[in-house]
Amino acid sequence: MLFMLINRTRSGLAAADYAELATRAKAFYAAIPAEVKIHGEWAAADQSHNYAVIEAPDIATLQRLQQPFERFTDTQIVPINAIQGWTAS
Repeated sequence: MLFMLINRTRSGLAAADYAELATRAKAFYAAIPAEVKIHGEWAAADQSHNYAVIEAPDIATLQRLQQPFERFTDTQIVPINAIQGWTAS
C-alpha cells in the first residue's frame, strides 16, 4: 500500500529535543525494514513540515515506525493511490 506521511515538528522544542530527533531520524534511516520503501521525500520551504510517499504492507507498520517521533512531531498518515492518464486539455 502507498501512504503519504506528513510530519509537522512540534513548536517549543528545545535544542536537546532537536538533537534527539536527529539521532532518532538517523537510526530510522539506518534500519528501514525490507518491506518498507520510501518513494520520495520533500520538506516545506519553511522546514515546518516534511512529506514522504512510502510503500508499506499496512498502516500499522508506519504507525510503529513513527512511534519514536511522537514526542517531537504531529503526524498524519494518509493512504493514497497512484493515478495515471490525467492530462491538461
